[in-house]
Amino acid sequence: MKNLIRFEEFLMLAFALLLFSGLDYSWWLFALLFFAPDLSMLGYLINPRLGAWTYNLIHHKGLAVTLYAFGYLLTVPWLMFAGTLLFAHSSFDRIFGYGLKHEDSFQHTHLGMIGR
Repeated sequence: MKNLIRFEEFLMLAFALLLFSGLDYSWWLFALLFFAPDLSMLGYLINPRLGAWTYNLIHHKGLAVTLYAFGYLLTVPWLMFAGTLLFAHSSFDRIFGYGLKHEDSFQHTHLGMIGR
């Protein structure tokens, strides 16, 4: 099952890269900002509940799709960029088992425990 989920996430990552290739932004900028969504982990410095909330908000694919859709509908390319970046990053994370977080610890995700 885990391999099937990883393959699905790999295809979503490829789809995000395909969407990005249609935007007028440089690949170096995409690469530079690719791990920026992980700054949402800073909420864990306060407590696990806030950390899970901030992490899950930024890594939620619904937010990524919404940003891209608004960018497309309103012709705002930077929103499309942000949406593809968040979608690609979230898929990349999930390939490696970093899912949405439960409030008890960073290692407890909707995909199971990290490292097991």
